[in-house]
Amino acid sequence: MEGKRLVTLSYVFCSDGYLLEMNKKFLKHDFYTDVITFDLGSSKTEIEGEIYLSIDRIKENARAEAVSFENELHRVIFHGALHLCGYKDKKPSEIALMRKKEGKYLGLYFK
Repeated sequence: MEGKRLVTLSYVFCSDGYLLEMNKKFLKHDFYTDVITFDLGSSKTEIEGEIYLSIDRIKENARAEAVSFENELHRVIFHGALHLCGYKDKKPSEIALMRKKEGKYLGLYFK
């Protein structure tokens, strides 16, 4: 639906500690995060990547946002895939578009 062809996509489910170490090592960030996406492809039209998800952080976010773990897990799964489609989430306008896209795909998935 985003105009990309899927080549390979791996999801790795891990702990806060594991993802924190990856965040430090690869992104030079010293904070917890729920997802890190690595684009391993060389084409703008194909998706090849790895998405690492912290189950600990997803559980905490679900509690904080008063949503089910299942809903938050799938939101983060879609969030990582959207990064591989070229979406960013640094500026307020980018965050708004990312949330809109997440909502779209959650709606389609949980139909």
